[in-house]
Amino acid sequence: MADGKEREGPEILLAEYHKKIKEAFEVFDHEANNTVDVREIGTIIRSLGCCPSEGELHDLIAEVEEEEPTGYIRFEKFLPVMTRILLERRYRPIPEDLLLEAFEVLDSSKRGFLLKEELIKYMTEEGEPFSQEEMEEMLSAAIHPESNSIHYKDYITMMVIDES
Repeated sequence: MADGKEREGPEILLAEYHKKIKEAFEVFDHEANNTVDVREIGTIIRSLGCCPSEGELHDLIAEVEEEEPTGYIRFEKFLPVMTRILLERRYRPIPEDLLLEAFEVLDSSKRGFLLKEELIKYMTEEGEPFSQEEMEEMLSAAIHPESNSIHYKDYITMMVIDES
C-alpha cells in the first residue's frame, strides 16, 4: 500500500480490542486487583461504544459473574466476553437518523423539543422503561435547565458516537 501501512490482520484487531477493554476496565479497578464492582460493568461496556438494553446487560453480567456472585467482576472473565461482543459488533448504537425519527414521532406538534415531563412519561411508561438511575442520568445530560426541555437534534448530535 502507498501509505506504508500493512493491512490490519485479525491479530492486530484483537490486540487493539484487548488494549481498549483493559484500559476501560482499569478506570474502575480502584484496588488495582483486576476486579471491578459489578455495578460499573454497564458503564465500562458503554464506554467501549456498545449500548446493550438493561435486559441484555443483565444477561452479560450473569455470563461474567462468578458461580457464587461476589459483587465483583474479574478481568479474566470479562475480557473474552467483551472481546467477542466487539468482534461481533453487538449492541451497536442506533443510527442518528433513526433516533431523530423516534423523537419526531414523540414530538407530534413538530416543535423541535420535548418538555421534561413528556420525556419522563415516554421513557418510563413505554417500551422497556428506564430505571430511576437511567432517567436521572439522561435528564442531567439532555434537559436544558432554563427551558426545562430537550432540544433533541442537539442532544442526538451530542450522543452519537463518531465511528470514523
